[in-house]
Amino acid sequence: MSQSADAPPAPSKGQAGADPYSIPLDAIDPADSELFETDTLWGYFERLRKEDPVHYCAKSEFGPYWSVTRFDDVVHVEKNDEIFSSARSIVVGDPDPDFPVEAGFITMDGDRHTAHRKVAQPVVAPRNLKLLEPIIRERVVEILDSVPVGETFDWVDRVAIELTTGMLATLFDFPYEDRRKLTFWSDMATSSPVQVGATGVTEAERQAALMECLESFQALWKEREGKPQGEPLDLVTALANGAATRGISPMEYLGTLILLIVGGNDTTRNSISGGVVALNENPGEYQKLRDHPELIPNMVSEIIRWQTPLAHMRRTATRDTELAGKQIKKGDKVVMWYVSANRDESVIERANEFLIDRENARQHLSFGWGVHFCIGSRLAEMQLRILWEEALARYRMIEVVGPPVRVRSNFVKGFTELPVQVHPW
Repeated sequence: MSQSADAPPAPSKGQAGADPYSIPLDAIDPADSELFETDTLWGYFERLRKEDPVHYCAKSEFGPYWSVTRFDDVVHVEKNDEIFSSARSIVVGDPDPDFPVEAGFITMDGDRHTAHRKVAQPVVAPRNLKLLEPIIRERVVEILDSVPVGETFDWVDRVAIELTTGMLATLFDFPYEDRRKLTFWSDMATSSPVQVGATGVTEAERQAALMECLESFQALWKEREGKPQGEPLDLVTALANGAATRGISPMEYLGTLILLIVGGNDTTRNSISGGVVALNENPGEYQKLRDHPELIPNMVSEIIRWQTPLAHMRRTATRDTELAGKQIKKGDKVVMWYVSANRDESVIERANEFLIDRENARQHLSFGWGVHFCIGSRLAEMQLRILWEEALARYRMIEVVGPPVRVRSNFVKGFTELPVQVHPW
């Protein structure tokens, strides 16, 4: 899922420090990762929804692309998967031709997509989730009981990563003591050229890390090939023995792993942190939660909408078509900005407010729509629900005591650090 470009990243246009209405409309580049790192994206998407909801950016570090920013237009693209294909890439950038990772069934269309998706589906189906719930609760309790009271600590590292990477280890039946490798591989998989440059990690090092991931999981594949599933079900056994997946190539296996690791790690972990930030920014809602803990399941949906942990998905037009009056040509990149659609006030009332008792809170696009709707959505919701049930039982407040550090990425919308203190009842 890495985002690569044919040319080096373009210099910053200074969008992050500018008035969104002062820039010529055709010069707006919403894929500028700095907008996400500095949390200054909102005005740009608001303007695009109002003035140019299907917007063409002719020049960016990822080449030309269309931005779809309204809720109903995003749903139209999702519903018409025969016109808007996932096969080329699901991020703004195109794949690196020298590192041809096929990013799993999310980059497939039609019957092939359906067949591959069905292999993984039972692992996150209700029956398996029922087996996983007590495991998740036990880990949540262990994590929350281990954090220091009265001291500042990093919520991202101590709670969000620890919970989600442990859950991933269980889903893969991956050695639990090595679970932090899953977080590392997830971060490397989603690194854009901007991030790679900013962190000092070279593209060669990134690719080496992903090949290490493949090597580790190939060993697990060989162990489980031809063996029956245990309980709870695990994804490696499912892939090694599924009719549609048992013959996949190593690079396709790596792509599927990246899809499942990122889907199970980045999304939930950033919603875990995003919920703490949202409640701190909206103290009235935090008090509402204290007064009405029965709102937790509804709040979980609102957190996922509010955070939108994956900011976009990209499609490629398979033929000439029209969208909201714009002529899109065959081969054009079409980027669905979930982060914008989830703030579309023409569909979601008071969309720019965080409301834990929102009616129809599950009316959001953070999990996508249609055939590519996130298969792990119920697992993500369950982890968040259990976390907040246990957190609210222990702490009157999880207080943010320093500025959040956000990811420099236009794809993963999340946090690298979140300093907090917990205050017991």
